Amino acid sequence: MKTQVIALVTGANKGLGLETSRQLAEQGMTVLLGVRDLEKGAQALNALQGLDVTLVELDVTRSDHIDAAKAMIETRHGRLDILVNNAGMIHPEEPLFANSAETVSQDALKETFNVNFFGQVALTQALMPLIKKSAAGRIVNVSSILGSLSLHSDEASDATQVKPLAYDASKTALNQFTVHLAAALAGTSVKVNSAHPGWVKTDLGGHQAPMDVVAGAKTAVQLATLGPDGPTGKFFHFDEEVPW
Repeated sequence: MKTQVIALVTGANKGLGLETSRQLAEQGMTVLLGVRDLEKGAQALNALQGLDVTLVELDVTRSDHIDAAKAMIETRHGRLDILVNNAGMIHPEEPLFANSAETVSQDALKETFNVNFFGQVALTQALMPLIKKSAAGRIVNVSSILGSLSLHSDEASDATQVKPLAYDASKTALNQFTVHLAAALAGTSVKVNSAHPGWVKTDLGGHQAPMDVVAGAKTAVQLATLGPDGPTGKFFHFDEEVPW
């Protein structure tokens, strides 16, 4: 009898998180939808009717939510096979197509890092004992090409025109977490990778973005379902490796 795969996706009430949850659930997985607001999460449940999905109240900046989510997963499932760290934000103080290095406030930096980095690290560390119980644990950190120092320092790259400091720096830090965690887990069955979804039509990406959420979710889903010979400690957009 095939063992049911258990996946947790954060920021799952809309956009990339919702679509990632849909694509994983359509593969027959049990998907836990991490949402900050259960009322808004109910709309996600309606959108995923007929699939094996469950709401989990989870604001990654709140330790009580993290502790409760861990306890629930441990009690109901005993392990976690896939963690997609999708929750993220760009602060309203930062225009996407601008360089905010001279103007971004300390409050904006702290709020952005709390969601995009500190919360992701705290959740992953809390759930690590459950992920290690999986026969093939997979951790996907949903990053951005804007976290690539290589591309930001390349004058020929389009990334040079998009420099909201708090957002970009938080994704760079998340990428470093990917590299370090993959190294820490070397020799285990757990794989850790960063995903660049692309420029996607979401609340963050805006209506002018060229990709829809179906395409945008594919990289995270691909990394969440890697086989035993798949990479770890890498950064991908679809099948293309992105420079750090």
